[in-house]
Amino acid sequence: MKRYKLLSLICGVALVLDAGAKGWAQVSAGIVNYEKVALLKWYPANQTTSFPVGEFPYGLAFDGANVWVANSGSATVSKLRAADGANLGSFSVGLEPIALAFDGANVWVANEFDNTVSKLRAADGATLGTFPVGQSPHFLAFDGSNIWVANFNSFNVSKLRAADGVNLGNFQLLDQPWGLAFDGANIWVTNLGNGYVTKLRAADGTNLGTFSVGHFPEGVAFDGANIWSANAGSNSVSKLRATDGANLGTFAVGNSPRRRGLRRGQHLGDERGGQHRHQTSGCRRRQSGDLSGGPLS
Repeated sequence: MKRYKLLSLICGVALVLDAGAKGWAQVSAGIVNYEKVALLKWYPANQTTSFPVGEFPYGLAFDGANVWVANSGSATVSKLRAADGANLGSFSVGLEPIALAFDGANVWVANEFDNTVSKLRAADGATLGTFPVGQSPHFLAFDGSNIWVANFNSFNVSKLRAADGVNLGNFQLLDQPWGLAFDGANIWVTNLGNGYVTKLRAADGTNLGTFSVGHFPEGVAFDGANIWSANAGSNSVSKLRATDGANLGTFAVGNSPRRRGLRRGQHLGDERGGQHRHQTSGCRRRQSGDLSGGPLS
């Protein structure tokens, strides 16, 4: 019995040593990355796929169980079950839907060419209302009670009460608003044409300051303490302290950082007399057959 136990122990140790040697050999050869142990990814498995949606998908939102897709070329929004990508429905909205926001129960859609925002019930996609806003609504943000809309061609931001869509005010900015972010008390807005970010008090829309960042800021995000601006024209991101807007640094990144990619045929802008103007019509209107519905990866 003792001899059997000793033999079993020796075999077990040999197997462990052999497995360890093979594992180390794989790591040394670059086959396995031990740093991925924290992510439980020991091998490069393919965990992505593609799902067909409407024509030219642009904006996305997650409601906790499903992914919503704004199909800018189809005037529809698709609802995909996040677990398996199953299409749970396609719902008609306004012309050129490009941005989405979820308020905890409903999905809001910015319809750029209609100058409206649609409210869809997340449970079944039913349209609960369509509300007029400014010209060329682009991106949206939810502050816990209200939906904020960046109206690119009106140089202002609209505040809609989420409960019923009532417009609680339009707040003027220095230039064309693009991205929006909420920091828990304030709405931050990128002014695409002049290289500034504006801070509005969410309670009443009061302008609390306008802060210089890089050229053509588009995307904006809040990290819990600071505001980050993606400066598409400067190949950089800026970090602003949320409490007072102080610039804590500008950091070089890749080419043309932005919140979302431009659509085919759309240009960031053109230069006329040294002044940048963003194109909001013409270049984004598609010719027949120019675009077709593509998969969502």
